[in-house]
Amino acid sequence: MIYLITGGERSGKSSYAQNLALRLSNSPMYVATARKWDTDFQNRIDRHQSERDERWTNIEKEKHLSEIDFSGKVALIDCVTLWLTNFFVDTKNDVDISLEEAKKEFLMMAGQENTTLIIVTNEIGMGIHAETHIGRKFTELQGWMNQFLASKADEVVLMVSGIPVKIKG
Repeated sequence: MIYLITGGERSGKSSYAQNLALRLSNSPMYVATARKWDTDFQNRIDRHQSERDERWTNIEKEKHLSEIDFSGKVALIDCVTLWLTNFFVDTKNDVDISLEEAKKEFLMMAGQENTTLIIVTNEIGMGIHAETHIGRKFTELQGWMNQFLASKADEVVLMVSGIPVKIKG
């Protein structure tokens, strides 16, 4: 089963996804994709970690999520935007290669036996138009990946001001 939780910044995606994971499992897995870019990011990571108790198995993995054994588990992946950023930076902002690599990783994860994935992503294209060329390229990458993930998901929920709106499933 694949759940995609999407929405804007601070729309309640992570809280909704964590509550869903705990409804589905007494011991879910949390996969954090953030790269520790600076002190602010580290503080954000620390805050997110403090929100999860001993029921969670926490894994930090920047890119190659398919190396994780998801078989028979409920796993929350937070988030696609940070995960794609890692591909985008490492490919020197190549949208096509980043998209290809991320899709390949996702298909390998989703292909594992008896897996429940809860994937958090952002609708960055619904906000302010990116000022830079690289920002616009990343927005395209994010949009294409979101479309791909939504096409594969069994259920898609759009978070709006903390309210879940089911749009697929």
